[in-house]
Amino acid sequence: MWKLVMMEQMMYSPLTECPQRSPLQTWMGSSNFIFFKKDVPPSAVTRPIFGILGTIHLVAGNYLVVITKKIKVGEFFNHVIWKATDFDVLSYKKTMLHLTDIQLQDNKTFLAMLNHVLNMDGFYFSTTYDLTHTLQRLSNTSPEFQEMSLLERTRGSIPVFWSQRPNLKYKPKPQINKVANHMDGFQRHFDSQVIIYGKQVIINLVNHKGSEKPLEQAFAKMVSSLGSGMIRYIAFDFHKECKNMRWDRLSILLDQVAEMQDELSLIKHNELQSTFGQQSLRWPCQMRLGVLHVGQKLEEQDEFEKTYKNAWADNANACAKQYAGTGALKTDFTRTGKRTRLGLIMDGFNSLLRYYKNNFSDGFRQDSIDLFLGNYSVDELESHSPLSVPRDWKFLALPIIMVVAFSMCIICLLMAGDTWTETLAYVLFWGVASIGTFFIILYNGKDFVDAPRLVQKEKID
Repeated sequence: MWKLVMMEQMMYSPLTECPQRSPLQTWMGSSNFIFFKKDVPPSAVTRPIFGILGTIHLVAGNYLVVITKKIKVGEFFNHVIWKATDFDVLSYKKTMLHLTDIQLQDNKTFLAMLNHVLNMDGFYFSTTYDLTHTLQRLSNTSPEFQEMSLLERTRGSIPVFWSQRPNLKYKPKPQINKVANHMDGFQRHFDSQVIIYGKQVIINLVNHKGSEKPLEQAFAKMVSSLGSGMIRYIAFDFHKECKNMRWDRLSILLDQVAEMQDELSLIKHNELQSTFGQQSLRWPCQMRLGVLHVGQKLEEQDEFEKTYKNAWADNANACAKQYAGTGALKTDFTRTGKRTRLGLIMDGFNSLLRYYKNNFSDGFRQDSIDLFLGNYSVDELESHSPLSVPRDWKFLALPIIMVVAFSMCIICLLMAGDTWTETLAYVLFWGVASIGTFFIILYNGKDFVDAPRLVQKEKID
């Protein structure tokens, strides 16, 4: 635990004595200030903190991000693993009188973005162990580690340059960049994967028909063109093969990769990852750990089965909340092996919530991530605010027209005219007006969604 001292400059020191580092140190901008405990005035405010996440530069100046609460989540090789549950963002400057009204508003928005990321679940740390690297990197692929015959799974998107931009449609059509050097990025990606993990077995689960077909074709073409003996490719049309919840048909895929259990699989589906993970645990549990006897199956170990499936479902929820804003879908099946009414209701609710967030709050979330990761650097001297995006007249006019037309249609139905023909005419007029306006909005969907503003992506049209 550290003690944070609030005075003219922020300082911190360990609450326990540290002979190697007796002075309090603080880093402000590019200067390094060193203070001794005797320099701290009695009026200074102190508070305990559990770690320093880093510093970030916003419009008002530099800010320090500190961990103020933590909980112990477990141990790994006798190293305590902590989860950061609360943070504080502290300004280096004590006043903001030097900022204009626009700068104050931008600074407030940037702080909201930063807090949005900090409020995401999933910040873990250890004071004695490096959580930022895999066991492969930490062990430097030693012979002892290579002897551990385990199925390592990585999860990711198709490594070509493509996008799926929100446009008010439930499932926007994926767009593949026509000018980018796909092979260069593809090769660099798998060169890195092979160095870290070794041989690769790519399992592609996208649809082989419809809007996803070009992605599957592009992926297969890249693998074929690369011609690497370290990479094997399997295309499995998951939604076609397992439609109507025929999860038993996953055995078709399992049979295809049965001979590749000692190689890496690239998978992007929670239930499938759970299935492969369970398959890969059988051998080490029998031969290396002695947990199971020959002939015993993990599926027969009820307590382990429950813990294992819940762990995968919890992991799926944690990942989905970060990239989609809601929990994962079909976790009821991952947990219990069957679909439930409550699971169907929750999937429907999460799907609607995802649609809203993808179209009307995804830009803010992406900007928050870009700001947090340093993909965008704030420049307080910038003449034009990057957060100020002028809206076209139809952004306000068309929704108002649609709401008014729909309201008038309902009023005409409730308050009938002198004759039914007159009522029908009014209903048809306002009904056609509301429906027509709706389709105009849908046609111009890109103008109504919340798009990222800080890091401008190349338009793919």
